Amino acid sequence: MKTGRLTDFSKLCIHTITTKPWKIEEAAENFSKAGVKGISVWRETLVGRDIMKTGELLRSNGLEIVSLVRGGFFPSISSGKRKKVIEDNRNAIEEAASLGCPMLVLVCGADPAQSLEISRSQIKEGIRILLPYAEEYNIKLAIEPLHPMYADTRSAISTLSQANDLAEYFNSPLVGVAVDVYHLWWDPDLEYQIKRCGANGHLFAFHICDWLSPTEDMLNDRGLMGEGCIPVGKIRSWVEKAGFTGFHEVEIFSTKHWTEDQYQFLKNIKKAYLENS
Repeated sequence: MKTGRLTDFSKLCIHTITTKPWKIEEAAENFSKAGVKGISVWRETLVGRDIMKTGELLRSNGLEIVSLVRGGFFPSISSGKRKKVIEDNRNAIEEAASLGCPMLVLVCGADPAQSLEISRSQIKEGIRILLPYAEEYNIKLAIEPLHPMYADTRSAISTLSQANDLAEYFNSPLVGVAVDVYHLWWDPDLEYQIKRCGANGHLFAFHICDWLSPTEDMLNDRGLMGEGCIPVGKIRSWVEKAGFTGFHEVEIFSTKHWTEDQYQFLKNIKKAYLENS
């Protein structure tokens, strides 16, 4: 499939973490003025706020609330910690519902004190426990596979194949996958797995940024689209061919970009989106 050039911002969504120095009110106002149509909200921006009123604020600025980030982190050698995490995920589902948001992104977690196999079984069990709660509130759960460099503590789910396996196991319209180019661009099986995901109705979200080389920080050195080596446009074409019609979510952790003027950074995001996505 030929990659079509993006011509407008109708599918552009930005995560609040991308412009981390801005409070959520600032992000809402500035995204709206810039013509951005979607926002994905990180939970820390909601601490101490009236979540329903925050949702109303975002919508009053013409923004669609795409997702709440993040739940997950299910595995632990401690049964007590696992129980606390389940409770936190239930709270996250309630927060998503209060915000008026349809989806909670799951960063599934891992514990280096145990095998990846055990962590994966605990992830499956965590989602199993949460699913009835998600059904009660009609909140989608998007499993986000992370790059293998995070397999120690952040996610025992490292490939789209593994995420697809999980989603197919539950066979629920509320359990699906978030495809993030930063985590998956290296996978030689990616095009097929995206096709598989779409065919099953499990392709819930699409996150974009770029991989800088050399990478100076394992977490906080992501780049704007076009600054690195990810073929973002090609992967977008696979996602769209698989039937995805949702937002393209810009999710950038970057100490460098966070220190920049955020108004100029937002302009740069828009430019990179049109030219390199």
